[in-house]
Amino acid sequence: MEHLPRELVCNVLSRLPAKVLMLCKCVCKSWFDLLTDPHFVANYYVVYNSLQGQEENLLVIRRPFFTGLKTYISLLSWNVDVNVNVSSHVLNPPYEYNSDHKYWTEIMGPCSGIYFLEGNPNVMMNPSLRQFRVLPESHFTSSPGTYSFSDYAGFGFDPKTHDFKVVVIKDLWLKESDERQLGYWTAELYGLNSNSWRKLDTALPLPIEIWGSSRVYTYVNNCCHWWGFVDHEDVVLAFDMISESFRKIKVPRIRCSFEEEFATLAPFDESATIGVIVYPVKGTDKCFDVWVMRDYWDEGSWVKQYTVGPVQVIYKLVGFYGSNRFLWKDTNERLMIYDSEQTRDLQVYGKYDSLRAARYMESLVSLERENQCSDPCFSCSLVPDPLLYQSE
Repeated sequence: MEHLPRELVCNVLSRLPAKVLMLCKCVCKSWFDLLTDPHFVANYYVVYNSLQGQEENLLVIRRPFFTGLKTYISLLSWNVDVNVNVSSHVLNPPYEYNSDHKYWTEIMGPCSGIYFLEGNPNVMMNPSLRQFRVLPESHFTSSPGTYSFSDYAGFGFDPKTHDFKVVVIKDLWLKESDERQLGYWTAELYGLNSNSWRKLDTALPLPIEIWGSSRVYTYVNNCCHWWGFVDHEDVVLAFDMISESFRKIKVPRIRCSFEEEFATLAPFDESATIGVIVYPVKGTDKCFDVWVMRDYWDEGSWVKQYTVGPVQVIYKLVGFYGSNRFLWKDTNERLMIYDSEQTRDLQVYGKYDSLRAARYMESLVSLERENQCSDPCFSCSLVPDPLLYQSE
């Protein structure tokens, strides 16, 4: 093996799962150096995840029971050509974070194979390496005379500083009158490299209202996005992880009313631009109108790309990936996927409207950083899902 060209060895190793490569690190020093080389790590993410296979994978969070808030983090896999044989494995976090008092409400990622789970506590994780890192609590407070009520998070990567970042925007309430300052927000930023929070002085395009965190992770052109409105008109709020600045993206009138139609952001064209999926609130046979901003930097390039359906959907979308794969919860609170005019039961369920799903991507990117011994990465265990095919 030592006489093989380095390019050939890289090509072969790039086709192996991350868990196998973790064992390969122990083969010899030259392999260890290769598998930890930043160029190989970045190339592996592209090569391995572009391989054509028969298996699909999702990272799913859910609360399976009405009692307690404990959230299950699952790696879900199935064969695209087989109607059964769905498999699910649970990623068990460290003991101190595996209880009814620890929970997660949103999943963001993948970003180079790293995921951010928003909740109690906020964490970053790499499921491929079984790494689980708890973010420190922010010590920033709102300005005097105000307090924050709602938080909305965004997650991404700054390629210039090689730093994973989390931005949180908070709305402001007046303490004295207990009234909210409509459309006004403050923001703070976490960086993995420094493992700390800092308040952002960057001005937000105010006033603006946020509808809520998008169920679909929409990270495009180094920017995270939120769905919002200004003066009863839909807009998108974007935050650039490199320049650490906000901008407001205008959206044409793509739905009849806020009360009758949902709108969900989604990434398109291999995350080159953003789109919006619009569908009715009422009824079970729903059509999905898909709007795409053809040129991410041109607000005038919005077009209606296509319509999907009618499809029997009971509730809101909980995920989306590719160009036409829709994930939602049915009447039995099970996770469903619509793909190529076919609907499939993925056989996991979640109470409290807790189901969230994101595409799973293999990655060798480590969350460990030098000089951060006081805040180490924890290791997760992966076990078969005892709740697959069951309901409470």
